[in-house]
Amino acid sequence: MTKTLFLEDAYLRDAQARVFAVTDEGGIILDATIFYATGGGQPGDSGTLSWEGGKIDIATAVKGDGGTIILVPAEPNALPPVGATVTQSLDWERRHRHMRVHTALHLLSVVIPLPVTGGSIGPDKGRLDFDMPDALDDKAGLEDTLNKLIDCDFEVSSEWITDAELAAKPQLIKTMSVAPPKGAGHVRLVRIGEGENTADLQPCGGTHVRFTSDIGRVRLGKVEKKGKRNRRVYLHLEG
Repeated sequence: MTKTLFLEDAYLRDAQARVFAVTDEGGIILDATIFYATGGGQPGDSGTLSWEGGKIDIATAVKGDGGTIILVPAEPNALPPVGATVTQSLDWERRHRHMRVHTALHLLSVVIPLPVTGGSIGPDKGRLDFDMPDALDDKAGLEDTLNKLIDCDFEVSSEWITDAELAAKPQLIKTMSVAPPKGAGHVRLVRIGEGENTADLQPCGGTHVRFTSDIGRVRLGKVEKKGKRNRRVYLHLEG
């Protein structure tokens, strides 16, 4: 099982680890990683691995068997030997933009309080699909409310609850298409705000900014009808 350093500190840009295994396809499994693995609509991280006598570009990271995370090289190249100590370095600009978009999408689910049927995150924009039979009445007003929430500079934190506690609070689950990961006995919650000033609380395994002001200003883009009840709402970073 790969230790997920990105869940402990999403702002780690570099870290050392040991090569645990190399897959038949040329993927690299470390004992601990700062690379987020593709999931929940968020792309896997890219960056580099370096070790004594070698360096390789990492295109993405994906989930493997048994709780492992596999780093996928950008192109065939010499791989670090099993047991070697490597230094991981993220493409930080790309990761941080994913964090900004992801946190903004959580707030989008607050200003549009409808069930979420899907979502996707990119470095410049993201989108949420909603169970939304009727068109938005006031997109400009929703955009203004969203940016006001961002300007509140809420702290973004995480906590853990048991599977049983989550089952007793089904209202925490906003996504209809993606179930929170269960089976480990506990589920991670991401909280925006604190106490009575909590703006959002929901299960999530992604990476987020520390404070909502770090998101910057956002713009709501086009709204597409996707089926009888579903509508897709795009969100763009302004800078």
